[in-house]
Amino acid sequence: MNQRLILLCFISLLTLLSACSSGRYQQKHDSTPTRLPSQAELKDAIARAEPYSRGGNKDYQVFGKPYKVLASAHGFEQTGIASWYGNKFHGHLTSNGEIYDMYAMSAAHKNLPLPTYLKVTNTANNKSVIVRVNDRGPFHQSRIIDLSYSAAYKLDLLKTGTAEVKISAITNFDKKTGKVVEPTTILASSVVIVSPAVKEKTVTEKQQDNMGIATPYIQVLATSKKELAISTANKLKNQYKQATSYPEHQGLYRIQIGPISDLATLNALLLALKQNGYPNAYPKSAP
Repeated sequence: MNQRLILLCFISLLTLLSACSSGRYQQKHDSTPTRLPSQAELKDAIARAEPYSRGGNKDYQVFGKPYKVLASAHGFEQTGIASWYGNKFHGHLTSNGEIYDMYAMSAAHKNLPLPTYLKVTNTANNKSVIVRVNDRGPFHQSRIIDLSYSAAYKLDLLKTGTAEVKISAITNFDKKTGKVVEPTTILASSVVIVSPAVKEKTVTEKQQDNMGIATPYIQVLATSKKELAISTANKLKNQYKQATSYPEHQGLYRIQIGPISDLATLNALLLALKQNGYPNAYPKSAP
């Protein structure tokens, strides 16, 4: 009996040591990607109203230090040092359960609710970018935000690795469309008197241009397995009677539903997905 117990302890120890040596990431240190972002990857994230994710929005601890998650990003502004993260984390889960894509316009913050859209401005050159916060970090004491590779490239901070930035939360959204409310939007919404026939035609053309919503797609999940992507896309198509796709990028297949024609349908479908096995589904602007 004692020999069996000793053997079990020995096997458990070997398993633990193996896990510690392999770690969560394949690389011990972060590294620079082998290519620059494309023009499409340098476009700002499209800010829109989104429900907070189930994952990553509770108070937490890292290395014994507690961190509180803000209940809202409304009015949030901060100035400090930004850094960026790349190859080591690419393709791994973010804090809210999404897949980190170093070529997407995303970021990590210690306290903001997930997701939050931010305008980030490099105070040295006044270049700015809009990012979507979906991760936690950086946990370096002197830094306030970790940017994706594309965001860092657009702000021109790759040469120095870090830069002083100002970050401002984007929280003013239209309740019906979910889009950002700008001063120009208010002016453009002034009433114009037209004949009923012309008015009806104008609204229809506008809806055809942008689907009536800022993000007419839902990303359900991402996987490196093409067979799983195909079977999941077909299952979702049959279940929800919506067009599905699984575009591939950097070895990851992103299972997506859309385009979706109106905001009410999108919100209802998003809720259904989250309640039926896809808690990390989220809206996005393009396939």
